[in-house]
Amino acid sequence: MVHRLRTRQDGFTLIELLVVVAIIGILVSMLIPNLLDGLQKAKQKRTLGDMRIVGTSMFAWLTDQVGASAAGANATQVDLASYGPQITATNLSTVLIPMYIQEVPIKDGWKNPYDYYLHLADIHSLNVMCIRSRGRDNAPDSSTYTVTSFEPTDYDRDIVWADGFLVRWPQR
Repeated sequence: MVHRLRTRQDGFTLIELLVVVAIIGILVSMLIPNLLDGLQKAKQKRTLGDMRIVGTSMFAWLTDQVGASAAGANATQVDLASYGPQITATNLSTVLIPMYIQEVPIKDGWKNPYDYYLHLADIHSLNVMCIRSRGRDNAPDSSTYTVTSFEPTDYDRDIVWADGFLVRWPQR
């Protein structure tokens, strides 16, 4: 009688490996859309934060210049043409730095330039200061905005802050 020694081989069968790969594929397919949406939400929140900081600085400057009241509190529509010509972040920096803010952000969360308006020629007008982010697609929705919110997952929509309040913002 011949005894054969059985050698035991450690490892995984092909079926086991395929099952593991399939499970990993399913998990990844569920997680990637949430991760991508989370990245867009973070960019949107950064943009809103930047706009609030710069807007507050602009409002503080205006208050010091003319003792501004709650400009725009009753507005239902904002027309960018009434804010005078668009100015650069560099021009805005000359007014705000270092007294009101340390740095004026040039680009929003999607790396697109902000649109700044500061009506320096007539700081006594009702429409003095405005900031616009053109959203992820960097294409302006309009030049006139009705005060309202929008779906927070619509990352291509413009975000607009004017005269102390958000005019267009993602609804939370």
